Amino acid sequence: MAPGGREPGRLSVVVLGTAQDGGRPQVGCHCTHCQAARRDPALVEGPSALAVIDDVHRQMWLVDVTPAFPQQFDGLETRLGAPYALAGAIITHAHIGHYLGLAHLGREVMGAHGVPVWVSPAMARFLTAHAPWSQLVQLGNIRLERLEPDAPHVLAPGLSATLIPVPHRNEHADTMAVVLEGPTRRLLYLPDIDRWEPWADTLAQVLPSVDVALLDGTFYDADELPGRNRQEIPHPPVVDTLARLALLRPLPRTEIYVTHLNHSNRLWDPVHAEALAPHGVRVARRGDQHEL
Repeated sequence: MAPGGREPGRLSVVVLGTAQDGGRPQVGCHCTHCQAARRDPALVEGPSALAVIDDVHRQMWLVDVTPAFPQQFDGLETRLGAPYALAGAIITHAHIGHYLGLAHLGREVMGAHGVPVWVSPAMARFLTAHAPWSQLVQLGNIRLERLEPDAPHVLAPGLSATLIPVPHRNEHADTMAVVLEGPTRRLLYLPDIDRWEPWADTLAQVLPSVDVALLDGTFYDADELPGRNRQEIPHPPVVDTLARLALLRPLPRTEIYVTHLNHSNRLWDPVHAEALAPHGVRVARRGDQHEL
């Protein structure tokens, strides 16, 4: 067994973080969950992200590059027990928790050379039009690879990615879910969506076709953030997601997790998290491994 309890395999997905964009604790917040994380470093959590690991060729791909990229990358290398080459990254959308970490690939830090970054055409336009991301492109630190939605793209032999458009707050670009397909299994990563209704038919088609699904679990219910306009930060509450999933059962092939938890979410409490089990849903945890 590999360091950190990770079982090596040809291709696997490792969860790097499970929090909403601001992480846990969230700066300036003094709620019980954030205060607990300040007292206990084991409760600190970075924004939602994944890594795809190829143990045979010692390389990795990231799905979203978060503001906590240095800690997530270093933690992953520690778990792997050796440096793995960064073979590329997929960015789902232009909200801060999902792409700010790209800055560390620039000359001020890693000085990377030609790292492929797979994005939608709209996200590519955003990155090339705004500094400092445009500098990463101009200096060749990253190489933008534009992926047309709904078409599989081969990242490496035996590994492909498909971007699927998702309705979300698209102030700067657009938002994509990602289906990763390996030699034997498929995984859906969908950390952000406004609500399920416009995407209901797509969800009904995609969920039965994947072995693992990590879905938007930002808020547990609609009363979670008193004083905030939920229209400015729309996400389907977990209670609504459970009701939606009940309409699609049975899903014998699919393991379902929620991720991208806001610091206010009661699911940080293990007792509340365990209450999801009768619904066939679990809370994603940093370090979870899913074979592809």
